[in-house]
Amino acid sequence: MLAGALYHAADPEIQAAQEASFAWMARYNGALGAPQAVRDALLAERLGAVGEGAVIRPPFHCDYGFNIRLGAGVFLNFNCVVLDVVAVTIGDKTQIGPGVQILTADHPRDPATRATGLEFGRPVRIGANVWIGAGAILLPGVTVGDDALIGAGAVVTRDVPAGATVVGNPARAR
Repeated sequence: MLAGALYHAADPEIQAAQEASFAWMARYNGALGAPQAVRDALLAERLGAVGEGAVIRPPFHCDYGFNIRLGAGVFLNFNCVVLDVVAVTIGDKTQIGPGVQILTADHPRDPATRATGLEFGRPVRIGANVWIGAGAILLPGVTVGDDALIGAGAVVTRDVPAGATVVGNPARAR
């Protein structure tokens, strides 16, 4: 799965990792009123890397958590979803609005293969100092360059160059 190969999501090892993530999310999301230090400790417990000063406001949802790497000063607002079947990397000082979805999970295009239940993932890489507006959706395999801006509600289907501003569905440069 982590290598981007086809896998069955019902595999017992994958299911066990996801159940552990669900238990962690219940604790993390229940900590909304807890001091930031408590939430920081919970993030460090589950995520692959958490840079200094990174903040995720609950509720937050992910598949596994351990495939997510946050740089220093990263901020995810309420209700973000990260489907991290493979790596999701978010660079320093990136700001992510409420309701943003970052998706790495993908499915075969061939209907016969898809019908077998096989899935795969493509990593998402977000550079430093990026601003992603509320409700944006980043699809599997995209890379967003440093200093880019993604407008609210945009659906990012392809790479975004450094410093670019993209808006719309599908997201296009302004």
